[in-house]
This record gives sequence, C-alpha cells and structure tokens, in this order.
Amino acid sequence: MPMSAALKSDTTLADLALMRSIDQLPLEHPFAGYRMLRDLLRTEGLQAGRRHIGALIARMGIEALHRKRNISRRQRGDEIHPVLLRDFAVELPTKVWAADITCIPMRRASSIGSL
Repeated sequence: MPMSAALKSDTTLADLALMRSIDQLPLEHPFAGYRMLRDLLRTEGLQAGRRHIGALIARMGIEALHRKRNISRRQRGDEIHPVLLRDFAVELPTKVWAADITCIPMRRASSIGSL
C-alpha cells in the first residue's frame, strides 16, 4: 500500500507503524497467519488484537503461504475450452506471442520479472 493512499484514508499513525512492522514479517515468516503475526509483534513490543492485525493484513493484501484448493484440476460442470492453436502452423517466430509478469518480494525491495 502506498504511503499516500494510507494517509488519505482513516489510518492513524499508530496503524502506519504497525503496518510497517507487519510488512517486514512475512519476508522472514511467509507461512505466518494473522495469529502468528500478532504473537511476533508482541515479542517486538507492539500490542494489537488478532482482528485488528487481520484487518490490516487484508488492507495491505498480504496472505500466508499455505496449501490451497487445487483449482487447476477439472471440476464437475466445468466447460472444456478448445485449444486455439491446435491446427495453427507456427512458421515464423513472431506469429505466436506469450507474456508473463511476476513480482517477487525481497528484503530490501521487490523484483519484477517478465518473460
């Protein structure tokens, strides 16, 4: 969350300091949810409830790494889409294009890679 967006909303300075501390913890503990983050913040001397931590995490868009539902597997009732390039002859390297952009958070900054 950009600092300008945080200052325009109803966020207090105490919340901004808490959000800054929360922002650093998932880099060291990517699997930590809001309860574990609350406990880690308490060891640093910051007091906040789990609901408040959860609301700040949701506002910042941070999620813990954990196993999720496998949505790549076909489910009952899913439509089967045709492969669009099945009968297409790729004769030149510029006939078919694909792109992917990934943001990787790091300790000091974030790295953006594109393919």
